[in-house]
Amino acid sequence: MSAASARPTVSEREARQVAEAAREQEWRKPSFAKELFLGRFRLDLIHPHPTPSTEQVQRGEEFLAKLRDFVETKVDGGLIEREARIPDEVITGLKELGALGMKIDPKYGGLGLTQVYYNKALALVGSASPAIGVLLSAHQSIGVPQPLKMFGTPEQKERFLPRCARTDISAFLLTEPDVGSDPARLATTAVPDGDSYVLDGVKLWTTNGVVADLLVVMARVPKSEGHKGGITAFVVEAGSEGITVENRNSFMGLRGIENGVTRFHQVRVPAENRIGPEGSGLKIALTTLNTGRLSLPASCVAAGKWCLKIAREWSAAREQWGRPVARHEAVGAKISFIAATTFALEAVMELSSQMADEDRNDIRIEGALAKLIASEMGWTMADELVQIRGGRGFETADSLAARGERGVPAEQLLRDLRINRIFEGSTEIMHLLIAREAVDAHLSVAGDLIDPDKALGDKARAGMKAGGFYARWLPKLVAGPGHIPGAYSSFHPAGHPDLAAHLRYVERNARKLARSTFYAMSRWQGRMETKQGFLGRVVDIGAELFAMSASCVRAEMLRTRGENGREAYQLADAFCRQSRIRVEELFGRLWTNTDAIDRKVVDGVLGGAYTWLESGIVDPTSDGPWIADTTPGASGKENVHRPIR
Repeated sequence: MSAASARPTVSEREARQVAEAAREQEWRKPSFAKELFLGRFRLDLIHPHPTPSTEQVQRGEEFLAKLRDFVETKVDGGLIEREARIPDEVITGLKELGALGMKIDPKYGGLGLTQVYYNKALALVGSASPAIGVLLSAHQSIGVPQPLKMFGTPEQKERFLPRCARTDISAFLLTEPDVGSDPARLATTAVPDGDSYVLDGVKLWTTNGVVADLLVVMARVPKSEGHKGGITAFVVEAGSEGITVENRNSFMGLRGIENGVTRFHQVRVPAENRIGPEGSGLKIALTTLNTGRLSLPASCVAAGKWCLKIAREWSAAREQWGRPVARHEAVGAKISFIAATTFALEAVMELSSQMADEDRNDIRIEGALAKLIASEMGWTMADELVQIRGGRGFETADSLAARGERGVPAEQLLRDLRINRIFEGSTEIMHLLIAREAVDAHLSVAGDLIDPDKALGDKARAGMKAGGFYARWLPKLVAGPGHIPGAYSSFHPAGHPDLAAHLRYVERNARKLARSTFYAMSRWQGRMETKQGFLGRVVDIGAELFAMSASCVRAEMLRTRGENGREAYQLADAFCRQSRIRVEELFGRLWTNTDAIDRKVVDGVLGGAYTWLESGIVDPTSDGPWIADTTPGASGKENVHRPIR
């Protein structure tokens, strides 16, 4: 059987139906971001800023102190970069410290840290070595602990969580060589056989897979008598017979991560290792990622803090034309962007994380927005640092040190951060995912109206339902507190920048964004889902408005605590002013853009109309297929799996 014939054949519509069935269908708790996209600025959902309990703070700070001592004395980030491997003794030390169980309940041997302190720990360890941050987050954010915490049986928790807390590294296996964000085509199978399932297939980019002891594997169970079938999640022992780690992958950044290709051939997994019912695997994965994605903003915040430190120190020392380069406006603007954006990303991360800890809000959109804006802005900040450093930014830390200068790994940071725009949902996929949630209220009342496959009777009933909804909703988008000069006055204390004006801007533009979305749905109806350029800009506007809101709320919290309040207000003001410029540009591009001509050019490229433009070069790529063969069967390669004991 060839790889092509082994892979399920699905239409575009069928693929969408699989994704739709996997998403959470209902909103049981309020969501600040959902309301924002509907034109309702619910400041009460995030202000006053939620805070952790005294006990949570004490436990978190005690662990951070131990972790800081460990990374300062035991971790050599440069060595990990040079050797492309985290030393076993470092991983062993992290296990002894309890770092594998930061989010695991103490009754299972974990530390029981909150999401806030878990992210602070990831930021701290990631600043020493991003590869270590990835190892810990892949293990806890999407590996075995989180799915079991949310969906596991008491017996599964008792069996696996103590191991995950102290000794066993875990990995999450969903992606396949020909399957990324389109899980409907998943080819790995789990065939029921008595009280077991038999797994066959190949998984790609299994972060931690090379050193993992336990795996969360997504596989397709065939529908049969007594079996619902569908994509299903399993906990699998990484050392099981029939599992081969065929390759340890190498990347442009994060060179120390243990990421591989894993083949399953007739791997027997006990039925009691299945997480949840058959067919619930994708829903488990997506629900896990709601909070799991918050680990990426942590790494981006750490990067921003380091960028700011290096930019400050370097720009004060380096002189051009008689003064420090920071005093030249072109460089100063970059430093201001880094400082303001770092403040905003930390505000987004801490607000989203604290809301996750309190569990009184639905944060599926907030978590996705945090991941989206942090990964994009983190990359931009690193790029600006390289520019500020000039030629030294392009030079490696080892080369700088070899010729007698401070070894600043700016180019490494740029390489390490680039994957964040792809990890756990690429920017393009995040745009679509968030857009789907943002228009959920519209689809719930008008979905049948714009569905071309629905009967006229269904459309008529949908029309009546939609008419009532929009008759109540649309008038509320005309005016609001954003037009009242004194609104949100508590955010303009004497002697501080006026953040109230920025909140009024957010309120006004949330309504404008909702009106724009409604107009687009009216204009394109069922074709709305194909307007990915438009939807991406809608989401980016929402992300900016969310970040502005979080920044203002955090600045006010710090002011009332007496913790650098004036400076926090200045940074929030700077970020909001920069953000407003981006928002205005995005609104303009909703309707004035090159989307139509871009589609024509793409048609020409794919049709071969411009192949003449490719002349005059040589292609350095090697021979071979674009996508590796994944025909099921026994592995013919050496097993490079190396559990760390």
